[in-house]
Amino acid sequence: MKRINYLINVLAVLSLVVLFSQCKGKTNTEDVSTQKATPTLSGMKIAYVEIDTLLAKYNFCIDLNEAMVKKSENVRLTLNEKAKDLDQQKQDFQKKYENNAFLSKDRAQQEYDRLAKLQQDLQNLSNKLQNELVTENNKNSLQFRDSIDNFLKIFNKTKHYNLILSNTGFDNLLYADKSYNITKEIIDGLNARYSSVKK
Repeated sequence: MKRINYLINVLAVLSLVVLFSQCKGKTNTEDVSTQKATPTLSGMKIAYVEIDTLLAKYNFCIDLNEAMVKKSENVRLTLNEKAKDLDQQKQDFQKKYENNAFLSKDRAQQEYDRLAKLQQDLQNLSNKLQNELVTENNKNSLQFRDSIDNFLKIFNKTKHYNLILSNTGFDNLLYADKSYNITKEIIDGLNARYSSVKK
């Protein structure tokens, strides 16, 4: 039971980490032939988005994370309940076996085999539910990336950036002038778009 709890907790944490990390570096830009932008390095118009802030404030991402946490918790509770029931049955079996309460050795073996099958069924269920969580998380990650990619295509039709970078801590940018930071503008646009889709 401790092993199942550990696996579920690790899976829940990993699913969140995967969801967060898969968007990193996935921002899209469009080539725009007419660029009348503010002058920057080499005449290019450059901006960056703080991914940590985006993940924390983009309502779509928040909703996806809450749904995944809830599903992970439901899986954990389901498996814990079944594991607890199985443990109780194993204890009952052990007491009966020690007290010679079975009519025959064959009957004791049948009960032992039944419990072993329940143990295997529980392990199979755990694997199935964990795989479903991973599949759901991968689907969510694709939806999250697509929502950002699609928004940036529309956003950049009027902004004409040559390059939009993602920044997570020190992963991509060691330093950038705050005037290049368009995170708030992107979050506001994404949330406005998401709100209109939800209505």
